[in-house]
Amino acid sequence: MTATQRGLQRVTGIAVTSDGWPVPFAVVTVIDAAGQQIGGAPVADDGRFVIDDLPAGPCTVITSAVGHTPAARPVGGPGDGDLGRVVLTRTGALELPVPGRWDIDPVHSRISASAFHLGITKVHGRLRRFTGHIDMGPDLSSTRVSAAIESASVDTDDDTRDQHLRAADFLDVLRFAEIRFDSTEIVRRTADHWTMVGDLRLKGMVNRVALDVVYHGAGPDLWGGERAGFSATTQLSRDDFDISWNQSVIAGIFAIGRTLRIEIDIEAVRVTD
Repeated sequence: MTATQRGLQRVTGIAVTSDGWPVPFAVVTVIDAAGQQIGGAPVADDGRFVIDDLPAGPCTVITSAVGHTPAARPVGGPGDGDLGRVVLTRTGALELPVPGRWDIDPVHSRISASAFHLGITKVHGRLRRFTGHIDMGPDLSSTRVSAAIESASVDTDDDTRDQHLRAADFLDVLRFAEIRFDSTEIVRRTADHWTMVGDLRLKGMVNRVALDVVYHGAGPDLWGGERAGFSATTQLSRDDFDISWNQSVIAGIFAIGRTLRIEIDIEAVRVTD
């Protein structure tokens, strides 16, 4: 006779961090609809847990670990107890970084771009040399971001293509050595999703762009400092920045797509006196 046939149920799952690492020191507690504890157990070294012989019926499974925000998941009844991945976020992870200046760490950051080639696949490249900082205010409305990118640092792992990208057909790096972004507004959508609007200066043209930002949190680093992490994406039209070179391969098919997808990963370090 199975546990379900005896009127009992099982709860299973795996406790992990937001990037998928197991949390082996987590503890799972199960409470019934009246708020009474009816079961519980520590997770295994791989983050997995199995709790058997629970009374059938609705319950709540609470997974907790030191330094993390507890995660509560409802279970409706027999057959509904496989929770899969239970993600635990670090306590205070989504609180805004401390007000002040935060410098971008280029060693732990990345700016990349991609465009369709021949309409069937993508060519990817990176802009390898850049600086920037975040003037963090007490809230997002008073926060500003500035960044400067060396246009000649474009790198697509092909020297011939890179030389063409640096020429007048594309970035024209001899005339326009710097690409610059200055934010004008940051709007909170959720605690970890924001929209950042700003002015992008590229090849002598200035256009307003909007970036979809994901905030990954802030916390101490290994050297006694504080760091904050962000990801951002946006799409740019080459036409908006006078980068109109193209070559028709077949009627209606061009060598390079007109839209650039920009992907950014930023790690910023708090500047202290």
